[in-house]
Amino acid sequence: MEIIILKDAQAGSEVGGKIVANLINEKPNAVLGLATGSTPVMLYNEMIKWHKEKGLDFSKVRTFNLDEYIGLEKNHYASYYRFMNENLFDEINIPEENKNIPNGLAENIKQHCLDYEAKIVEEGGIDLQVLGIGSDGHLGFNEPTSSLASRTRIKTLDEQTRDDNKRFMKDGDPVPYHCITMGMGTVMDAKTNLLFAFGENKADAVQQMVEGAISAMCPGSALQMHPNAIIILDEAAAAKLSKADYYKWVYNNKPKWQTY
Repeated sequence: MEIIILKDAQAGSEVGGKIVANLINEKPNAVLGLATGSTPVMLYNEMIKWHKEKGLDFSKVRTFNLDEYIGLEKNHYASYYRFMNENLFDEINIPEENKNIPNGLAENIKQHCLDYEAKIVEEGGIDLQVLGIGSDGHLGFNEPTSSLASRTRIKTLDEQTRDDNKRFMKDGDPVPYHCITMGMGTVMDAKTNLLFAFGENKADAVQQMVEGAISAMCPGSALQMHPNAIIILDEAAAAKLSKADYYKWVYNNKPKWQTY
């Protein structure tokens, strides 16, 4: 793991934007894995800036989203399909046919999940997967106890996750109980994993992910075994890391060719 600790979420998102831009400049038809929730919104703002202000071209980029709720129409205010359009896709030049988001209304969910995995392979695999981490250590909707070798599948959401996501619902609407999510095995197949965690409420999960035992109880800890996992944190999210000073020293003393 490469641990990058910066002063705040804005600084972290700016570094993340450079990482994504560097990849697309080097490989215009890169395959991006994308996440939803509040954490990646600032990253998506940076990607939009790179497109509008610096001409970053997304016309050949292919994308796969991590997850989607089961049972929500695409135009539902809480669907991840709508989230992606409003927070990224509507502002960049990515063709509609290049976007892949799990279909929570698929007639045959099991087959849809198998087809989603096959499409990722067909596109050459994910070059860079954007991730956040839940307060209980989940990645995507891979809840604690999820197999670290799991693939795209239906998942029942933990009550903690449902409680955390209530803030995205309106008028007392319930958070769905089920979702489609890429599995941990799918995430681990990505060539690069780029994870963001901001705020003190993520500090425990971050400590377990980075310095704790590798365990299905903290699915994020599987990234310790990934050959290229980049973890971008603000000071609050890094507050419980015992080696925080070392991670900062390493980042500040990188050779120039390794910097972002």
